[in-house]
Amino acid sequence: MLTRPAWLLRVEEACLLSGAVWFYAHLHFSWWLFAVLFFTPDLFMLGYLVNPRLGSAAYNFGHARFVPLALLAAGYWSGHPAMSAVALIWFAHIAFDRVFGYGLKYPTFFKDTHLQHIG
Repeated sequence: MLTRPAWLLRVEEACLLSGAVWFYAHLHFSWWLFAVLFFTPDLFMLGYLVNPRLGSAAYNFGHARFVPLALLAAGYWSGHPAMSAVALIWFAHIAFDRVFGYGLKYPTFFKDTHLQHIG
């Protein structure tokens, strides 16, 4: 088990997903908002309609953890709970994707990720 990095990464992502959902519930945010926005970060893949280089850059921006973490911090410090809610949804989406092997993209092809080549 501890010698299988792909399995360990997926377990880690499942824990991050669970944590994000737990904090979302603990803060009593709207589940309707969660349902509506959960797959919104996937809109970043529309860059692939232009070319793989732009597509991977846009997708990676939308699926890098620093973006929702910065938004979460900004929401907390500014006292805007809606920003925190969106950030937790975004963070949960990223973890969800990575549980299923959808990692950050290389500029070659959509299926080439930092976790695996999606077959």
